[in-house]
Amino acid sequence: MASIFTKIVNGEIPAHKIAEDDNYLAFLDAFPLAEGHVLVIPKQEVDYIFDMEDELYIGLQLFAKKVAKALGSAIPCTKVGVSVVGLEVPHTHIHLIPINGVEDMNFAKPKLKIEASRMEEIAKQIQAKL
Repeated sequence: MASIFTKIVNGEIPAHKIAEDDNYLAFLDAFPLAEGHVLVIPKQEVDYIFDMEDELYIGLQLFAKKVAKALGSAIPCTKVGVSVVGLEVPHTHIHLIPINGVEDMNFAKPKLKIEASRMEEIAKQIQAKL
């Protein structure tokens, strides 16, 4: 069965897309820790990041770097935090989170509820920096 992320790639589920190419997709997390929390995925469904082929893995990291730089320029923050947890969805994904302190990367804290119109504004802010 296809993961929720594969359904986003296939257009079956909407998402606030940030960047996309033939192999990768970046979109706003629907359950963010901070405004601007982005998920970066390979379009190919691979559950565990270290099971990815080297070329796909390296490409994912480079794609994430490009998105992280745009994110850091668009959303006020000290740095863009990076995390790969891999337990929530069986599809490799990198979390890019605007942070001002280590506590901003705590996945146990309550997620934000952000209106769709605000999510669209955030997506456009980040896209403008790409």
